[in-house]
Amino acid sequence: MSTQPEKTLETFDNPHPERDYSIRIRVPEFTCLCPKTGQPDFAVLHLEYVPDKLCVELKSLKLYVWSYREEGAFHEAVSNRILDDLVAACQPRFMRLRAEFNVRGGIYTDVVVEHHQPGWEPAPRVELD
Repeated sequence: MSTQPEKTLETFDNPHPERDYSIRIRVPEFTCLCPKTGQPDFAVLHLEYVPDKLCVELKSLKLYVWSYREEGAFHEAVSNRILDDLVAACQPRFMRLRAEFNVRGGIYTDVVVEHHQPGWEPAPRVELD
């Protein structure tokens, strides 16, 4: 098992590909570097997706997230890149990533990016009394 950061995202077969269901993952320790100052940026990543045939393996996701620690990136660019890499790895029906960055200079930044598989429609929302 690798204990070094790496950009490879591993997947496994969705145990229930016939059903739409959501997987929610919270990554509270994302870090990258500000490309202007080189100072660390900290964020909580909130990932939610509806898998199709594949699911993201969590240990590889942890190592993938770790790989950004020494990289300079604007919040908008790194959020979109992470989503693109996750979509390429597992081809979900739907995926949303919200990157909730900590305060920097009195400003908080949340970046929300989404992917929708062509032709996929979510099931109607069920409201219970």
